Amino acid sequence: MPGRIPTEAEVLGYFKSLSNWGRWGKEDQMGALNLITPEKTRRAIATVKEGVTVSLARTVRFESSADAPIPPVHFMVESGEGWATGQKVSARPNAAATDYFGMIFHGATITHVDSLSHFFWEGKTYNGQPAHLVSTSLGATVCSVEQAKNGIMTRGVLVDVPMVRGIDWVERGEGVSPEDILAAEERCGFRVGEGDVLLIRTGQLHRRDVEGPVDRTKGSTACQAACLPLFHQRGIAMMGSDTGNDVAPPQYAKVPQPIHQVGITAMGLWILDNANLEDVAQACRQRNRWEFLLSIGPLRLHNTTGSPVNPIAVF
Repeated sequence: MPGRIPTEAEVLGYFKSLSNWGRWGKEDQMGALNLITPEKTRRAIATVKEGVTVSLARTVRFESSADAPIPPVHFMVESGEGWATGQKVSARPNAAATDYFGMIFHGATITHVDSLSHFFWEGKTYNGQPAHLVSTSLGATVCSVEQAKNGIMTRGVLVDVPMVRGIDWVERGEGVSPEDILAAEERCGFRVGEGDVLLIRTGQLHRRDVEGPVDRTKGSTACQAACLPLFHQRGIAMMGSDTGNDVAPPQYAKVPQPIHQVGITAMGLWILDNANLEDVAQACRQRNRWEFLLSIGPLRLHNTTGSPVNPIAVF
């Protein structure tokens, strides 16, 4: 249900009209996560009826693909292979298998959260923090993912755009509009509210499963910039999708990634990239229920701009 695409001048105006700078104090680094109050978490927990859990993460794979030219690295530091020759028995009877892995989690394939240090606008990140406080030598000394060290536990709401539109997937270069979200509310019987994590299924991961991965230059779908005022109005704490969360090719010259640029720097909106929404969509359809407890535990990484995560929906 494509809607009107705002002009670049309108999107540039969002940096002021949708700003949350100073809303929770001039030193705040949590941004919209402040909207997840203890009462909000308690109400989300109360929605659990079955105790059924569903992962919203993609499997981390250690091989390159068209959309992951620099894949995560994994190797075994110690393995069990020596037992086949008897070497382990005589030399190290108590040996164990251990691993090493490393990754660039920002990208198109790894499920991760972006903290508020990930993007800048005019030399500042959220709440007016200078960009130079995120440095190559020290990392994100402000707005690090450590701000979410106690976890994110709130109501998750799924907008299944292909289901609402009656299509297989949203096309690359085409975005999700506010009208899609409103149509899902009307059809599915929920209302996106303050402190929610809003999840937008576009079907792009399903398309990848069917057709295979494609180079990122082929484009991507995501929410249109037109959705940003609705996010602000409803007071969501985080938004996420099965994509990298910006329409590509870019629709604006000055603001090529408006969901990230406006969402993070102006609104203090945390973002979940590359979620696996296929399994949870199936679980929602089976129950005709599109809200659930969502638990996200970012790694407690020092001075970093985000973290790989395994979000868990609980029905």
